[in-house]
Amino acid sequence: MVTHGEQIDNNGHFRRTPRKKGLTFAKVLFPIGALLFVSFWAWALFFASKTSVNKIEDRAWAARAEIICSPVKEELRGFEMQADPSLDVRADLVVQSTDTLGRMLDDLVAVTPTDAKGQAIVPAWIADWRQLLDDRYAYSERLRDGQNVPFTETAVNGVPITERIENFAGDNEMPSCAPPHGSVL
Repeated sequence: MVTHGEQIDNNGHFRRTPRKKGLTFAKVLFPIGALLFVSFWAWALFFASKTSVNKIEDRAWAARAEIICSPVKEELRGFEMQADPSLDVRADLVVQSTDTLGRMLDDLVAVTPTDAKGQAIVPAWIADWRQLLDDRYAYSERLRDGQNVPFTETAVNGVPITERIENFAGDNEMPSCAPPHGSVL
């Protein structure tokens, strides 16, 4: 059987036709693609900024925030220990824990960051927290109305608000200032 690019000579032997010399589309495109690939990764690994877009320069503010948030995490665990299947009890615990988070936020906004970036983005983070608190209060009302439904939260540009809050807290080394996990309490 003769395949493409092969011929049979007079002696019955297969003979390949010589390949075309010169540039082909693949010969040009592959090295350019490889060069772009290597260039991108070199830039990403060695030259791109490693600073988070959420990180503020006022490290004292971030440290103060962590000190404020840390005891609140312990207090929320206490509410979780009181968890009960009764919708009214759950609603009360959601309100109490949300009130606790609200006081935490009030303490956080009592002092503003000293750097320009912090002054620009911390209010947006606090606004996200306030929206989450509103979502929690709305959830407690659904529980009081007898609706045993899962907690739903606001999304901003398709991103759950808790993820936005958590990313900011993580980028600024304030893990206790992230929203509670695993429970609405």
